[in-house]
Amino acid sequence: MGAQTAPTLISSVQRAFRLMEAVGAHEGGAPAKRLARETGLPLATTYHLLRTMAHEGYLSRLDDGGFVIGDKLRALESGSREQAVLARVRPTLAALRDELSAAAYLTFYDEGEIRIADIVDGPQAPRVDLWVGCEEAGHATALGKCVLRELDDEARYDYLSRHPLVDLTPRTVTRSDDLLRRLDSPTGSPLVADLEEYAVGTVCFAVPIRYGDRLGSLGVSLGVDRLARLTKADPYRELFRTRLVPTASRVSRNLSLTI
Repeated sequence: MGAQTAPTLISSVQRAFRLMEAVGAHEGGAPAKRLARETGLPLATTYHLLRTMAHEGYLSRLDDGGFVIGDKLRALESGSREQAVLARVRPTLAALRDELSAAAYLTFYDEGEIRIADIVDGPQAPRVDLWVGCEEAGHATALGKCVLRELDDEARYDYLSRHPLVDLTPRTVTRSDDLLRRLDSPTGSPLVADLEEYAVGTVCFAVPIRYGDRLGSLGVSLGVDRLARLTKADPYRELFRTRLVPTASRVSRNLSLTI
């Protein structure tokens, strides 16, 4: 077996990374001359790399000439944290999918919007066709209604003022007063249902999750024909409540470990 060859490395990329590390070590920013001295790079090379990274948004230049980490790099950091968060709970979502043979969904309420963070599906548990994004259809999905039910009045009215209650199926609630009345109706259960309100032929069930001050929901979807085979009457709510509530508790607990 021949000797292993050394990997091909691009020196300009290595120098750029060294510069970013040096910039990140100075909370208040650092000028090019200081960064060149700390990294051992020629001053001209340092200027070229700093200008390039600032142009691309990975660094920002301050009025005093110092350089700080840019918005694009912060966005990458935020995205990597989100991936780490989802990695902690994806096995739990997969177990729920396999137990119910239903696609599992996780949403978060961020900056006034209800967004799907993850979907775990499979050949025996296909996801619903998201032909309208959850951000625009919170009123028609179990996931969205679950979040709306947990919001205070101010946040709820703010959301509804920015999102028309679009008519998606004959079962969709399109009047805000009707929706609010249904959200506020005491049920004695955290379970929220979407019975063909988002898509004809599909039903969904969801329960809330929380970690820290962040709100979200955990849900599953399945075909209405399969639901009819599972149960013949109202006990379907109990069937899914007994599966979803413990899983939501595990998800919330695992998410809390990432704070």
